[in-house]
Amino acid sequence: MTRMTLIGGLLLTLAMFGCISSQTVSGNSGPSEEAYGHNYQLGAQYYRNGSYELARDRLERAIALDSSNASAHSLLALTLVELGNPRLATESFDRSVRLDPDNKDVRNAFAVFLCQQDEYDDALEQFDRAIAIRENDNKWVEMTNAGVCVSQKPDLARAEEYFRAALQLRPTFGEALIQMASLKHKNDDDLTARAFLQRYLDSNPASAPVLYLAVLIETGNSDDRAATDYMNQLLRDFPESAEARLMLQQDRQES
Repeated sequence: MTRMTLIGGLLLTLAMFGCISSQTVSGNSGPSEEAYGHNYQLGAQYYRNGSYELARDRLERAIALDSSNASAHSLLALTLVELGNPRLATESFDRSVRLDPDNKDVRNAFAVFLCQQDEYDDALEQFDRAIAIRENDNKWVEMTNAGVCVSQKPDLARAEEYFRAALQLRPTFGEALIQMASLKHKNDDDLTARAFLQRYLDSNPASAPVLYLAVLIETGNSDDRAATDYMNQLLRDFPESAEARLMLQQDRQES
């Protein structure tokens, strides 16, 4: 529920693919601009398809043609992460934020990477700088990402500050709501966790991880009926999920 991944989670999908789609090439650009755009777009497509060596080749060609584009360096950094080269990824991320310090997407991408490297303080610095950008119209995304990151340190008190700040800006933001529910459950405050869970379910569809968390929360509240209802929903709607298998395993062990 709280572990950050590069691609696949709601927040990071929003952030990362913002970088990919940001480059456009006008119809009247010159040959070098056209060559840059062609290589960049091919690199982005290869990255989406998981062909990371090909993506790296095309992105390096694009950067050779125009080394000043922050999004190209950021996407190359993401590619290098996938290729298992964190040292070169760090260098590319660093170039991207120096080239465009007011680009929230490249700062968010760098922050996520730093968090995955357990460099929490540096990650939070990048998140905070992204949050402080005046033109950032969805600061709650970076705030929630920052909360997820610092919760892994772990610093649950500071994580809660970020989640609550996100919810002040966007009270119905599902990811912040479910992160608060998870955090309150970890703190053995399942009554408050229930309230955040219900707010989440009022405006978001249930998923296997959310239903599993719901079972844990209602078990913590000693509400066997609610816990059973959530468990049955999990087993009915997501029978092949890892959470359903884990629930069945736990049920067998307790019986």
